[in-house]
Amino acid sequence: MRAPWPLLGGLVLTLAAAAPAAGQAPAGGPILSHPFRNASGPDSATPIPAMVPTPWTRFAGGSASRLAVLLTDTASGWLGLAHGLETIGVPFTITRDWSGAVRHHVVFVYPALTGGSLPPEGVRALVDFAHTGGTLIVDNVLAGGLGQVFGFRDATAARSRFLVRFAATDLTAGFSDSLERSVRLGDRARQAESQWTVGYTGAAAPVATFEDGTAAITRRTFDGGGAAIALGVDIGALCLLSHDGRDEYIAREYANGYEPVLDVFLRLLRAIYVHASSDAVTLGTVPDGRALAVLLTHDIDYRYSLANALTWADYERGQGIRATYFMQTKYVTDWEDKAFFDSVAVTQVRALDSLGMEIGSHSVAHARTFNTMPTGTGDERYPAYQPRIVAATTTEGATVLGELRVSGFLLERAIGKPVVSFRPGYLRNPWVLPEALVATGYRFSSSFTADNVLTHLPLHLNYSRAPEAETDVFDFPVTIEDEGLPPLLERLPAALALARRLAGYGGTFVVLLHPNVVEPKLGFERTLVDSLRPLAWFGTVGEFGRFWAARAAARLDVGNDGTQWVVSLALPLAVAGLVLQVPSGWMLTGAQPASARAAQTAAGVTVTAGPGPVRVIFSAR
Repeated sequence: MRAPWPLLGGLVLTLAAAAPAAGQAPAGGPILSHPFRNASGPDSATPIPAMVPTPWTRFAGGSASRLAVLLTDTASGWLGLAHGLETIGVPFTITRDWSGAVRHHVVFVYPALTGGSLPPEGVRALVDFAHTGGTLIVDNVLAGGLGQVFGFRDATAARSRFLVRFAATDLTAGFSDSLERSVRLGDRARQAESQWTVGYTGAAAPVATFEDGTAAITRRTFDGGGAAIALGVDIGALCLLSHDGRDEYIAREYANGYEPVLDVFLRLLRAIYVHASSDAVTLGTVPDGRALAVLLTHDIDYRYSLANALTWADYERGQGIRATYFMQTKYVTDWEDKAFFDSVAVTQVRALDSLGMEIGSHSVAHARTFNTMPTGTGDERYPAYQPRIVAATTTEGATVLGELRVSGFLLERAIGKPVVSFRPGYLRNPWVLPEALVATGYRFSSSFTADNVLTHLPLHLNYSRAPEAETDVFDFPVTIEDEGLPPLLERLPAALALARRLAGYGGTFVVLLHPNVVEPKLGFERTLVDSLRPLAWFGTVGEFGRFWAARAAARLDVGNDGTQWVVSLALPLAVAGLVLQVPSGWMLTGAQPASARAAQTAAGVTVTAGPGPVRVIFSAR
């Protein structure tokens, strides 16, 4: 782990006669800019932690008010499903006990119901559950004899389906955009096969269909108020595809567009859960009940950007907004640029910090090869660590751990506080990055684009971007960036339209603007802020990250003691502005303990409390 140090005097050491021109390698070896006299570090080694598989039992427990995931196969995408439900705010538990599952209001059988998934009495109990008022969701109904329960004739598995079209139903009422009503599962022009799906034939009124005419989602309702819903898309696998950055040719664009594939399916699950129970309570996705979370971020990766950044930060401070400045600690002159992280830069970084901005790391070298660098040892130390770009696609002396450790060390030494947020140069993303972030003390990253990961909501990162083990790091993908075409100002109307689309379901809007110039880019930000202020929450990656981490750790149960409804929250971390989305007609009457604060608005009930247990109490009309 890195440790902050007091600021020392600056010194520039020249190890070669003269710096080369920009874009040319130095002839006599690297030139170092030493921002701190006689400094070296970090002292402690930070090796990659061993991978420890996450057990499904981590998500066990809770009351019958939670959605029960009945896990029929542990070798599946269940961790993706857990992270998806966590993201969309549906309280859930995971169990392998069918008899306990049917005591809940909603049961989700995952990843499939086949002839051998459950004993016959378990299958009968699930059918009875739906007939007697429960809501039964099954991903991949492949067991024979169950078609009538779910309203279809036959089921066929295939990898030849690339498109899901949603019908207009009560469950899809929020899908107003054409990209929500029709979502891709792949690109037929670039791949021979898509992910596995199950198509259902003979469904009278499917919720969604594939392009081959089979049903992707069926629903049958019963007189007792229950329902049986069959899904033909593996939502857990889709969540893993998204959160692990493995889009499989699904995305239409890399950045600046709207690619809500995962969000559509998660919103559908939330709608099913809310429709199934009159006492369903879910967690909102934006602090303080606002409609949209806006994170203004700036990458400082050019020698003249830092001075400009102070102008940007002055504007943001005047607006009462805190932004995140991802700072490259470039102290080696090479083919890419001159070294610019020196004593003057340290003073400017401290000025950004004093203006209330968050300082994040943008690596040392800012190399296009970051995604292919060796992991490193975890012993890399400044100033001996000297990564050097010698050509656009060639970097020498650099490691993933070195880029994380040394940049964090230098920035923490500059500002005297922990640096918890990281963004790689060019958004190059090595498979080892999640566990490398854990090893080096970072908690949050912004390492993907939202389009490329098929979601405009945060990601819960897994070890090696694989399905076995979660980390405690969250990623906030970039929505809008400033280097694409057409030029930035011409894209302003489209950016605002996208922000309003995301506000329709509590999305996250991450803006990446390089302060290599002031205008016209700052003008873009001014208009964005003025236009979105009425509906948006603004904050840094670190601020939103702490909110999201506390929200992800929260556990929610609902009960009734005969006179009032009680929402019980277990909060391992303190949280400010957590929103409870409660049924219509519920009126807040109090919160316990006395230190907990709760306030009701049209968006829900906002809670500031923790750590520890909290009770939020309601009466119902």
